[in-house]
Amino acid sequence: MARNRNVYVGAGFLVLLIGLGASYVHLERTAEAQARVQAPRFEVDPFWPKPLPNNWILGQTIGVHADAQDNIWIIHRGSETLQPNEKAQEVNSGDCCVGAPPVLVFDKAGNLVRSWGGPGAGYDWPDNNHGIFVDQAGNVWIGGNGPGDSHILKFTRDGKFLAQYGTPNARAAGKDAQGQPTFARNSHDMTSFGRVAEVVIEPKANEAYLADGYFNKRVAVLDAASGTMKRYWGAYGSKPDDSLDNGPYDPAAPPARQFRNPVHCADVSNDGFVYVCDRVNDRLQVFRTDGTFVKEVFLAKNTRLSGSVWDVAFSRDAQQRYLYVADGINDRVYVLQRDTLELLTSFGSGGRQPGQFYGVHSIAVDSQGNIYTTETWEGKRLQKFVNRGVGPVTRLHQGTVWPNTGTR
Repeated sequence: MARNRNVYVGAGFLVLLIGLGASYVHLERTAEAQARVQAPRFEVDPFWPKPLPNNWILGQTIGVHADAQDNIWIIHRGSETLQPNEKAQEVNSGDCCVGAPPVLVFDKAGNLVRSWGGPGAGYDWPDNNHGIFVDQAGNVWIGGNGPGDSHILKFTRDGKFLAQYGTPNARAAGKDAQGQPTFARNSHDMTSFGRVAEVVIEPKANEAYLADGYFNKRVAVLDAASGTMKRYWGAYGSKPDDSLDNGPYDPAAPPARQFRNPVHCADVSNDGFVYVCDRVNDRLQVFRTDGTFVKEVFLAKNTRLSGSVWDVAFSRDAQQRYLYVADGINDRVYVLQRDTLELLTSFGSGGRQPGQFYGVHSIAVDSQGNIYTTETWEGKRLQKFVNRGVGPVTRLHQGTVWPNTGTR
């Protein structure tokens, strides 16, 4: 009996040791997970912006920018991208609703403070406006990715027309057998473009960087004062080759030596690197401002359809330590360490509730480090994600970052 008791006691002690060991390993792993990475953390503000006046609603919302005063500028496609039952007021079949003007500006509190845009005298409004940027002088730049959009526009903050660079329909090449217009790429054109996705102004040299884009296959750099083309380049800093058909994207194939359409963003960091969204190739390429290739990173490399790398923005610390990348197919915002391009975490998930996305398209950051996103397709909205500072993040993909839930 005593021997059996000793066996039982010994076995129990062994089980206790194993249990304590397992608990220690679990606690150790939990601590490791809690300290896995330090990254900026965000929570959606479900009450920002405030409702629009005049029964206005947004169409496909395809550009966002935070200016020097932290006003948030967006551009959207309004009534052209609304379903009939969304714009009942316009077709005299109900009290709601009507597409808002293309350019809308919100203050820090989410109040609408300015609106304008659309066709007018002296300029050619894009067939399909795309992207918005406010430069250091307060000038507003707009691109376009419609069939005949081979130009960009510059306005004052109040919507007064200043300049048009490039000629509309410069890519027109005739008509097909059915009488429909055809277009031809020319990524070497020094005066016009090929469906520009985005314009960004680098203030030190006062140069305009164009993601040119939906038809051409290049980054084009202009003198922002005159619109004169200064230089351009394609993937890996090589000359773009419009004759090369990359075919459908294959994640198992070697990296494509040319950009695929669209070249969706080209943004410049404070230390002089250009970050280019090669959207359908699921990659972000980094260059020096003279077009010298530096490095690249692939994000969600198995993503097909419209790709995973849609737009980029920088954190607002002096070193711009972090890079934020919008992914409109997987409906996430990636957070990268900018110097290494290491993926730290992501937030967002597919859906229609605050903090979720349907086609997250464009991204911007204000002086407080808050993130703003717009959504295309049926998303049709603007959202704000409040900066909660750098801290431990335990999950690579956080999902919906709802306030006060501890989602990390």
